[in-house]
Amino acid sequence: MYSPFLPDNDALYQCWREQKLQHYPIYLEDLVVEVRDPRNLSDAEHQAMLARCRKANMVIYAGKTGDDPDRSIPHRMAQQFGLQHLDHNWLADDDGLTSLTVAAADSGEREHYIPYSNRAIQWHTDGYYNLPQQQIHALLLHCVQSAPEGGENRLLDHEIAYLRLRDQNPDYIRALMQPDVMTIPARTDGDTVARAENVGPVFSVDAATGDLHMRYTIRGRNVVWKDDPLTREALAALGDWLERDSTYIFRGKLEPGMGLVSNNVLHDRSGFTDTQDHRRLLYRARYMDRLAGTGVMAWLA
Repeated sequence: MYSPFLPDNDALYQCWREQKLQHYPIYLEDLVVEVRDPRNLSDAEHQAMLARCRKANMVIYAGKTGDDPDRSIPHRMAQQFGLQHLDHNWLADDDGLTSLTVAAADSGEREHYIPYSNRAIQWHTDGYYNLPQQQIHALLLHCVQSAPEGGENRLLDHEIAYLRLRDQNPDYIRALMQPDVMTIPARTDGDTVARAENVGPVFSVDAATGDLHMRYTIRGRNVVWKDDPLTREALAALGDWLERDSTYIFRGKLEPGMGLVSNNVLHDRSGFTDTQDHRRLLYRARYMDRLAGTGVMAWLA
């Protein structure tokens, strides 16, 4: 396969690496594009957003919609970047969006899961527990209301995580590409298997496009790692770097009218505090597509 992400393609990797790091964003502000209406981008706005996604696999838009709860905003934004296959996960709303807000005590299953609480969420990519045919390649977040206190995110381009590990030791990449390196146990509902066990790699390369995909969580619960020395060393190296200060790790908070468009980059969320009249609400959309025009083949061309 013709891809810089295969460990044995060193010459191609070095060319890609040089291009990747050239003029890479330094500050969160470098990722922000102001737009008039995220439902209907101008050509200039679209091109500015696409350029950032091609370089860093993510962009933050700052729209003028404020706290407008219009659910068409993330839907229309996604369509403008070629995203069609929405992941209707089991806790999503009827239209496929997930309303990320603190769940009421009588809300059923949602109250038992961290995304619907005000607790911190550690580093992960979305849908890391999904089966291979349902992998999440794009993630959108749209902020309707931010928390009065807390709720910040850290963001990291998964290609940069790959680059740092490969530079440190190419065998770390080989370890994390093992097809059985990461196991998510089955989720059961009583005697019924609600989600099958999922065994797969952390890093994988799409056979058709050559693009890199990452599935990862730093959580210790509900994940079983392959128990060999190299895998343990690779995971320790990744975990250590994620908790260091780095210019490649962006920190910020989405405010009303702002959103994140990404190729499912690594991210976390700090804990937050709501008030009775001011409750955090974000819409989340997960897609099984990658953002159109951001593939590695466009760079290779």
